[in-house]
Amino acid sequence: MSTLEFHRQGDAPVGAPEEPVNASPPTMPNLRPDMVTQVLTIARRRKWIIIGALAMALVAGIVITLLMTPKYTASTIVEIQRENGSFINVEGAEPKTGFVDQEFYETQYGLLRSDMLAERVARDLRLYDDASFFALTHAGPEDWFEGGRVKQGASTREQRIRAAGDALLRRLGVRPERLSRLVTLSMTTPDATLSQRIINAWASTFIKVTLERRYGATAYARNFLDQRLVQLRNRLDESERRLVSYARQEAIINLPTEGDGKGEERSLASEDLIALNTELASAKADRIRAESRLNTPGGTATEALSNPTLGTLRSRRAELSADYARLMTQFEPQYPPAVAIQNQIGQIDRSISREESRVSGTLQQNYNASAERERALQQRVDQAKGSVLDLRQRSIQYNILRRDVDTSRELYNALLQRYKEIGVAGGVGVNNISVVDEAELPLGPSSPNLVLNLALAVAVGLLLGIGGALIAEQLDQAISDPAEVENALGVPLVGTIPKTAAGQTEQELNDRKSILSEAYFSLQTNLAFATTHGMPRTIAVTSTRPGEGKSTTSYALAHSIARSSRRVILVDADMRSPSVQEWLKQPNKIGLSNYLAGNDDLASMIQQTPFENMSMLFAGPYPPSAPELLSDDRIEKLINELSQQFDHIVFDSPPVMGLADAPLIGSRVEGTVFVIEAGSTQKVMARVAIDRLRAAHAALVGTVMTKFNPRRAQFGYGYGYGYGYGYGRTDEA
Repeated sequence: MSTLEFHRQGDAPVGAPEEPVNASPPTMPNLRPDMVTQVLTIARRRKWIIIGALAMALVAGIVITLLMTPKYTASTIVEIQRENGSFINVEGAEPKTGFVDQEFYETQYGLLRSDMLAERVARDLRLYDDASFFALTHAGPEDWFEGGRVKQGASTREQRIRAAGDALLRRLGVRPERLSRLVTLSMTTPDATLSQRIINAWASTFIKVTLERRYGATAYARNFLDQRLVQLRNRLDESERRLVSYARQEAIINLPTEGDGKGEERSLASEDLIALNTELASAKADRIRAESRLNTPGGTATEALSNPTLGTLRSRRAELSADYARLMTQFEPQYPPAVAIQNQIGQIDRSISREESRVSGTLQQNYNASAERERALQQRVDQAKGSVLDLRQRSIQYNILRRDVDTSRELYNALLQRYKEIGVAGGVGVNNISVVDEAELPLGPSSPNLVLNLALAVAVGLLLGIGGALIAEQLDQAISDPAEVENALGVPLVGTIPKTAAGQTEQELNDRKSILSEAYFSLQTNLAFATTHGMPRTIAVTSTRPGEGKSTTSYALAHSIARSSRRVILVDADMRSPSVQEWLKQPNKIGLSNYLAGNDDLASMIQQTPFENMSMLFAGPYPPSAPELLSDDRIEKLINELSQQFDHIVFDSPPVMGLADAPLIGSRVEGTVFVIEAGSTQKVMARVAIDRLRAAHAALVGTVMTKFNPRRAQFGYGYGYGYGYGYGRTDEA
C-alpha cells in the first residue's frame, strides 16, 4: 500500500477506539467500485477450477454433439395479408379493412400452431399409418406398429392422428418476419424429404382451412338469413291480413300519398275535409265580396259603373244637360226648347233610377246566394270534422297494425338485400394467404450444430467455473490478497512482504537492494506516518497464531530502522517460544524474563548485533507465568529505561489467540502491528484477535501481510512484475 493511501485510510488518531468488526464471514464479495478487479482476482486465484469446469463442459458438448441424431429443417415463407373482404365492397358482409392489426396476426400465428391444423396435415399425408414416421419422431408407443403395419387393437385411428399432430407441433417453427406480412414456417425431423413434404403440406393446408372457414362462415350466414326471411315473410303476411281485416271492419279507406307510396296514408274523410275547407274559404271570400258590393251606393257600384245601359243613359243626360245650359245663357227656363230638354232629362233620370234599382237587386241576390252557400259549406265542414275525429278514434288500432306491417316489411327487405349480397360475395372471396417460397430439400442437417453446442458448452462451463470459484472463495476464509485486508479486518494495510525462498530470508535482509529489504523499508516508511511525531517509539509486532512471520517482521523492521541511523532494540517478548536469539545464534540464557522477575542489571542483558545501531534483548528463561510478569509495573520500567538508550523499541510479541501476553504488551506500547500470513490467516480468527487487542486498548497502527505470492493477487499489483520493488532491476545489475 502506498504512503498516500495509508494516510487516507488512517485518518483516525492512533490509539483511538475503533468500531468493532463483525466477526461473521461475509456471504458475498464486498460490492466496491473495483468489483471487476476483485472478480478478476478471484478468477486468477481459482483459475484451475474455471479451466477444469470449462474443459469438462467442452468435452461434454463434443460427446453430446456426436451422440445426437442429425435433424433436417425445411422452411417455407408464407405471406398473410390483412383480410380485405371480396371483390365487391359489401359493408358488413366481411370485416372492414384498416391498418395492420397485431391482434389479427397473433390470431393467425395461433391458428398456424393449432391442434386442428396439425391433425389435418397428419390426416392428409396419412402419417397416422406411417410406421417410419412414428419411429423417427417417437410420436407414440412402439407397440402401435408391428412389421411396419398398424397393429390391430393396439390403438385407434383418432389416437394415432392425435399423436402424429402432437409430434408435428413439437417440431414446427413459426417465425414472423419483423415489420412485414411474411411468416417463416419450418419443420425439423430426422428425414430431409419428410421435413420438406410436411412443411409444404402445412402451408397449403393452412390456406385450404382458411378458405373453408371463410366459406363456412358465409354459408352459415346464408342459412341463417334464409330462415329469418321465411319467418319475416310469414310475419309480414300475417300483419298485412290483420290490417286489411281491421280496415274493412271499421270502414277505414286510406289513400296513398303521391310519390313512391312509402309516405303516410290519408283517409277519404281527411280528403273531404280538406276539399270542403277549401270551398268554404272560397265561399267566404265570395260572400265578403258580394257584401262589399252590396254596401256600395248604387251609382258607384262596380256593376253600375260597368253596366252599358247606365253608361248610355248617363252619356245622353250629360249631352242634354249641356244643351240646356247653352240655352239658359240666352233664354228663360220657360223657353219651349229648354222645357223640352228639361223633360228629356227628367225621363232619363227616371230610367237611370230604374236601372240602378235593378243592379242593386242583383247585388242583393248575389250576396244572399253567397251567404247561403257559405252556410251550407260550413255545415258540411262541421260534419266532415266530426267524421275525421271519429275516424281518428277508430284509426288508433289501425295505425298500430300499420306500423307493425311497415316494420316487418323493412326488416324483410333489409335481410333480403343482405341475403343477395352475401350470395354474391360468398362466391368471389379473395385469398389473403399465399406461399411465397416453397420449401426446398435440405442439403445438410440443421442440428446438431457443433459450433453452437461448443459455444453453449463454453458458456455453461464458464458459469459453472465462476460459480465454483465463488463458492471456493467463500469456503476459503484465508486472506490472500492485500486489496481485501482492510475490508476484511477493518485495519489499514501498512506493508506487504513478498514470499522468499527457503533459507534466503536473512541473506535478502542483509542485501539492501533485495526485494525483501525494500518491502520492509516501505513498511517503515508507512509507519512513519502513524503518529504526529513520526514512527511510534515503541512498537509491538504480533499475529493471530505462530508461524505467520511476526518474528521475522520484528527482526526485519528493527534492522530497517537501524539502517536509518536510529538506535533500535529488538525485544523478544515471546517468552514461551523465543526465537530472536536464533538470528545471532547465541544461547537464550538471560533476558526479558530475568528483568521482569526483578533483575535490574539491564545492561548485561542487552545483546549487541553485527549491525550498527541495532541491539537485542532475548526472552530469557521460560517463566512460570508470563502474563503475571507482563502485567507488573516492571514492563513500564523496562520501556522507560530502554527509551532513554534507544530511539525505537520493537517487541516481538507472542500470538494473540489463546494467550494474554500480546494484549498486555499492546496496551503498554505506542503502536501495534498485526501480522497476517497470505493465504493462511483465517479472516474469522484474525478478526477475533484484533477485537482482543482493541479490547485491551492496544493502538493498532496497521497490518502487514507476509509470505505474499504476487501471482495470486489482482492484476497490476505485484512485486517483481508490472511495477513494484523489482522496478528497474536486471540480472546484470
